[in-house]
Amino acid sequence: MLWSLFKIVLFVVLVAALTLGAGFLMESSGGIQITAGGTEFTLGPLQSVIAALVAVLAVWVFLKLFTLLIATLKFINGDETAISRYFDRNRERKGFQALSEGLMALASGEGRLAMAKATKAEKYLHNPELTDLITAQAAEMTGDRKKAEEVYKRLVQNETTRFVGVRGLMKQKLDSGDTDTALKLAERAFAIKPKHEEVQDTLLRLQAKNADWSGARKTLNAKLKHGALPRDVHKRRDAVLALSEAKGVLDEGKTIEAQEAAIAANKSSPDLIPAAAMAARSYIAQGRAKYAVRILKKAWQVQPHPDLAAAFAEIEPNETAQARLQR
Repeated sequence: MLWSLFKIVLFVVLVAALTLGAGFLMESSGGIQITAGGTEFTLGPLQSVIAALVAVLAVWVFLKLFTLLIATLKFINGDETAISRYFDRNRERKGFQALSEGLMALASGEGRLAMAKATKAEKYLHNPELTDLITAQAAEMTGDRKKAEEVYKRLVQNETTRFVGVRGLMKQKLDSGDTDTALKLAERAFAIKPKHEEVQDTLLRLQAKNADWSGARKTLNAKLKHGALPRDVHKRRDAVLALSEAKGVLDEGKTIEAQEAAIAANKSSPDLIPAAAMAARSYIAQGRAKYAVRILKKAWQVQPHPDLAAAFAEIEPNETAQARLQR
């Protein structure tokens, strides 16, 4: 570290000194006289500037050769990795430079340039975790979906980049309309990173679209658990999902399961009118009128509704209109 700092400072000082000297020579009418071995050389202003530039280049080459010499001496003294580290540092510098340029090209919307820079960076760094993502996004930017899919599949193979690969494939399937495959990929991405809000929302949307109400409720609970959803909003949405689940069961003629699902919906959100009515009717069918009355009264206190009154009337279907009014 100190040696690198010393080289940088020395190089900057030399460049500054030579720049000042070149400026002085260009402004003067004379030149430089050099005497070596009894021979005198006279350089004019322009020749002096050229000589200064050559001197800067010579210093740079000297520093490079000196660094290589130090690495060679270390190698001779038993440090078997000294020379390889010297060349590795140069490769890393070129690789990270290409990677930086690739990111800039990607941010600027230059997809083909970003792909070229990512390929160059991979050549020097041999680190696909860094370069494959740029390549995939650049391929999508240029419309090369096949290349992007190929790279995302490579990312899936690596544990550290698996989530990125699965998420990329999921978005590709969504764009192409393949919601069944997208659902499976969303479930896989959710298993890897259950706190990821975008994946939560995508999975919830796909589960609701496929009428997987039980799975959607589990995803909704995960959103609540990880702080991505307020508790009151969760209660309302969970009740809606439970009601949808109950209706689905009713369509299949599974009365007992429909009653249980409707009751669960009512417990999740007592003021949800359809859920309260369905739960009350399920208790009426079981002959548990007392529980039906409690549910309907609780919902009525929150929001009076004709559906609640109709369900309340069904508790005593044979009573007279006057008796029903009084009750």
